[in-house]
Amino acid sequence: MANLDPDLLAALRRAARDARDDGVEFFVNSGWRSREYQEHLRREAVSKYGSEREAARWVATVDTSAHVAGHAVDIGPSGARAWLSEHGARYGLCQIYRNEPWHYELRPEAIDDGCPPLYADPTHDPRMQW
Repeated sequence: MANLDPDLLAALRRAARDARDDGVEFFVNSGWRSREYQEHLRREAVSKYGSEREAARWVATVDTSAHVAGHAVDIGPSGARAWLSEHGARYGLCQIYRNEPWHYELRPEAIDDGCPPLYADPTHDPRMQW
């Protein structure tokens, strides 16, 4: 979990411990990504989806990716995602995109206010505009 934001990492560790107490184990399938790897993923998405615009629904650019900044993780398996969907806000861990149920970011305000509404996909997130 190298290069993750320390607050995100601490929240993940607390959530993982409590999930384990509930019989749920979760894994970080993807955390921090290098700029090179993010660009590789973006190019693959363009090839798969046929355009930059469609690929942007699934993979951010190196300059907008929360993974490159160390501020996002992809969680698995599905049982862990279900647990985080129900309990994540108490740790500030929120799903951000409706089309990416595995993608979580730290939103400390969620501890008091709950997670913010989901964006349909990254193209609706103002941080992802390029």
